[in-house]
Amino acid sequence: MISGIRVIAVREFRGYFVTPLAYVFVVIFLMLTGIFTFYIGNFYGRDQADLLPFFNFHPWLYLFLVPAVSMRLWAEERKTGSIELLMTLPVTLWQSVLGKYLAAWSITGIALILTFPMWITVNYLGEPDNGVIIAEYLGSFLLAGGFLAIGACISAANRNQVIAFIITVAICFLFLLSGLPMVLDFFSAWAPQAVVDAVAGVSFLTHFNSLSKGVIDLRDIVYFALVIGGWLYANTIVLDMKKAE
Repeated sequence: MISGIRVIAVREFRGYFVTPLAYVFVVIFLMLTGIFTFYIGNFYGRDQADLLPFFNFHPWLYLFLVPAVSMRLWAEERKTGSIELLMTLPVTLWQSVLGKYLAAWSITGIALILTFPMWITVNYLGEPDNGVIIAEYLGSFLLAGGFLAIGACISAANRNQVIAFIITVAICFLFLLSGLPMVLDFFSAWAPQAVVDAVAGVSFLTHFNSLSKGVIDLRDIVYFALVIGGWLYANTIVLDMKKAE
């Protein structure tokens, strides 16, 4: 099983670097995180040794950058007809889904790793809580994984990459929207607290912000694991349905 996943993952990972997509994603991510952190986030003006201005913008950067990576995962295969060739390989459908997903997730991981100068800078300028920074990196990586799992499923349902991109952005925005204060205030004005907590509980922001505080809560890890697993399972169902058409 592991070997099948590895074969698909390596194949897909190499495919990202055959085209400019991986390079463009990494470069744009690094540029935008720098701009948002130092200019909009007022990194130096805050006079605090932390990376909060850096991580605060990650959900909104991922909202558009991750769907750009995920939109080609299956849509391109279906459009070119290469999905038929993929299905003839001696791997299961689940192995194909997981392999392609892990390859795409590794691209976001590389982009995150390449932001290490931020970590070095904040340690040079002060004495930050590096445990909190590790939790923030973990939260960012899991957040990207959640977005990517949604995008992979949507890509499997569409031949057109642009449509897959737009639908993924819309769904991911809803997952972010439910955690915004204005949305929670709207519900708290008329709904019981249990409903407000339920709305907040399905939001990426709620669990990402919790990890950003340096608290690695098992509930947050389980949440992202369920989101990723659920959407990848839906991905296999969609592909199975499309295969039968």
